[in-house]
Amino acid sequence: MDSKISIKNRKASYEYVFIEKFTAGIQLTGTEIKSIRMGKANLVDSYCFFINHELWVRGMHIAEYAMGGHYNHPPKRDRKLLLNRKELNKLERKINEGGLTIVATRLFINEYGLAKVDIALAKGKKEYDRRQDLKKKDARREMERKD
Repeated sequence: MDSKISIKNRKASYEYVFIEKFTAGIQLTGTEIKSIRMGKANLVDSYCFFINHELWVRGMHIAEYAMGGHYNHPPKRDRKLLLNRKELNKLERKINEGGLTIVATRLFINEYGLAKVDIALAKGKKEYDRRQDLKKKDARREMERKD
């Protein structure tokens, strides 16, 4: 099964510096996976947090499935992420140190048909960091134009 579904959070790379990346499974209902396969999801304001040593994602919008009827899901509900215990402990330890957050960067369907989320341990960028990134991007674009 070769799926082309890959929903990215472009805003996250603008606002955060990614320190470490992980790929997590996501616990979904039947109508949610059908909506994702149709490409009807959005990660713009999504972030991850811990409840009872379990990782959850909040703010991920998965549109209601058109044929769902009364079995449909709430579009913005919190969803549990599936990682192994070692990765969860490492992330929780880093978050508790302070200054870091976990953001969802990409939602995709893997080769086995399962929904996965790429998450990143991230640190917020300051205004001058953003300006520096824009300068680098402009310089790179200018160099490519000259070639």
